[in-house]
Amino acid sequence: MNRPLAWILLLVLLVGGIGLWLLTRPEAIPVVLTSVETGRVNSTVANTRAGTIEACQRARMSTSMGGQIARLPVKEGDRVKTGDVLLELWNDDVRAQIALAEREIVAANSRAVEACTLAEIAESEAARVVRLHEQGVAAIETTDKAVGEAKARAAGCEAAKTSARVSEARLDAARAAMDRTILRAPFDGVVAELNGEVGEVVTPSPVGVATLPTVDLIDTECLYVRAPIDEVDAGSVREGLPAEITLDAFPGAHYPAVVRRVAPYVLDLEKQARTVDVEVAFRNVEEAGPLLVGYSADVEIILEARENVPRIPTEALLEGHRVLLFHDGTLEERTIEAGLENWEFTEVASGLQVGDRIVLTVDRDGLVDGAEVVEEEAASAG
Repeated sequence: MNRPLAWILLLVLLVGGIGLWLLTRPEAIPVVLTSVETGRVNSTVANTRAGTIEACQRARMSTSMGGQIARLPVKEGDRVKTGDVLLELWNDDVRAQIALAEREIVAANSRAVEACTLAEIAESEAARVVRLHEQGVAAIETTDKAVGEAKARAAGCEAAKTSARVSEARLDAARAAMDRTILRAPFDGVVAELNGEVGEVVTPSPVGVATLPTVDLIDTECLYVRAPIDEVDAGSVREGLPAEITLDAFPGAHYPAVVRRVAPYVLDLEKQARTVDVEVAFRNVEEAGPLLVGYSADVEIILEARENVPRIPTEALLEGHRVLLFHDGTLEERTIEAGLENWEFTEVASGLQVGDRIVLTVDRDGLVDGAEVVEEEAASAG
């Protein structure tokens, strides 16, 4: 074989090999990349099940006695002040008793004035007779009679005063009976629910039997979230720690809060799911917007925070704190040392530098050490 023909054959084989390699090599995997940046990382604990917004004050009230509703001056949604009348039962009979007791007090006080005036006269007369007896003018029988009459009149005065006080106590009892027919607001709040209409008859709940409240009053000026925390995490939670509240009703919103109470006991409502209730209060309810008692909520309690540290999205981590570092179209598997971490960010203590680019979409097939990849935005543009 001559030399030119050999070179041509070699060139054909080389081109064919390159073409075969190009046809059989795996395609670059499109990935989404993210960069190592600096920022805040928190060490947090969160609730195990959805929490609930509750009011600091809530009164589910019913009348302490049965009767017919005579007046219902409020409706659901009304805002009321402390002491405002929420409901009044028919109480004309009690009002009559109050009027009778007031008149009895007037009569009893008049009788007391009369009795005490007569006592003063009898006392003066007895003193005069005693002086006459000392001068030898009045007989001993007359003196004894006058002194006895003065003592009897004084006792009658005290009895009349006591009778007046009894009448006043009877009036207090009638007024107390009147108070039992009226429901008043124990605090400023909003009427959340009414169960009854004017003319209907209401009865108090039997002992041990729960019934619907006649009036449900809620203080919307003070709200908090009650949420269960796993017993493993509860030991690190204490009152006063900062927290954040998120609501399903307002996606993306984060409300600053503070831990106001950690329950001193463990709940075991479900097998193998022992939790501790934690109460987290909004720092500023007014700025939080129109919140409703009963909204589902999640809490994230901040145990520790570090500012301006290298961090990566936690979703970019593989098991064992491994990441896929992007370099010139290929991947390098690298293990990092993590600092603080939560569901959103993980602090990078070592293993990466600020500005390094790593794979965010780590769940895609074929992403291993040495794999060829292309940034998804570049792939879609091409």
